Amino acid sequence: MKIENTKAQMRKGVLEYCILLVLDGKPLYASDIIESLKEAKMIVVEGTLYPLLTRLKNAGLLGYRWEESTQGPPRKYYELTETGRSFLIELEDSWSELVGAVQTIRDNKA
Repeated sequence: MKIENTKAQMRKGVLEYCILLVLDGKPLYASDIIESLKEAKMIVVEGTLYPLLTRLKNAGLLGYRWEESTQGPPRKYYELTETGRSFLIELEDSWSELVGAVQTIRDNKA
């Protein structure tokens, strides 16, 4: 078994949560989302991000608005909806429980 495969699966498992965290409090353009994730060592490419953004939008967790750009065509800025904010709060609780469970297992190992 290769560690890189496992690490990739772990990142995929938390990517939606991370996207919602990045968008909490501010609308962002897709490249800004990618940059924020890269700064946190969550390497994501556009081909991965856009389907996730679409899925989150279709689930009612994200909305978007178009803004004119001085550097080309209008840009789509994504932002959390009220439903998305509520969902993020639930995810944060779940994340805390998961981290606590893993820490308990680590602390109790022989």
